[in-house]
Formats: sequence, C-alpha cells, structure tokens
Amino acid sequence: DVQFVESGGGLVQAGGSLRLHCAVSGFSFDDYAIGWFRQAPGKEREGISCISKSDGNLYYEDVEKGRFTMSSDNAKNTVYLQMNSLKPEDTAVYYCAADWGPLCPAAGVAWDQWGQGTQVTVSS
Repeated sequence: DVQFVESGGGLVQAGGSLRLHCAVSGFSFDDYAIGWFRQAPGKEREGISCISKSDGNLYYEDVEKGRFTMSSDNAKNTVYLQMNSLKPEDTAVYYCAADWGPLCPAAGVAWDQWGQGTQVTVSS
C-alpha cells in the first residue's frame, strides 16, 4: 500500500521558515513523480513543485519562486519542502502527492495518490 507521512507544519511568524517532510512507502521514486501542493480555505489547490525521474526538479507557476525549495532523499524515500520568508498568505494545508510515471504532470490534473496534509499557519 502507498503511504505518506507528512510532517513539519506548524505556526510560524511572518518572515520565518519551515521545512516540511513527506516520507513515502509502497513505491519507488524511480516510478513516480512526487509533488507538493497547498490549499487555503476557500481557494483552489495550488501546485508548488515536483520531482520526477525525467524532469528532475520542476516548479509550478502557481507559487512565487525563490522562497520554496523542494528536495529529495531517495535513500530515505523522503521529499522535503523548505519554505523561507513565509507570508500570511502562505497559510494553507500542504500536501504531498504522487503520480505514476517519469514525468511531472500538470499541477491541475488528478494525481494518483495524496497524503493527509500538514497545516502551515503564518501569523502577521
């Protein structure tokens, strides 16, 4: 079974940083693209970034680039999202997701598997 364990969310002041973790099991990073997404209350889901075998590291256009960095540790089957200079508008539930195949799908399509999400709250 595919399983995700997301962690690292919490409450942080504006300008602060958080590092989200997503430990996955049940599949190989070689076979799936792994992505980070977020969804704020009343807003549509936004794609942040994706790592896949063919695309490497890709950032979607939905989220301001430069403040968020996605990385992976294949030996630990874990992906990370380093978030710096956080703003109140970054407040959302952050999800990791996986989609079978060597390419990163478009952010708006239906990905195969989703984690439970971790809450990030940025206070002003």
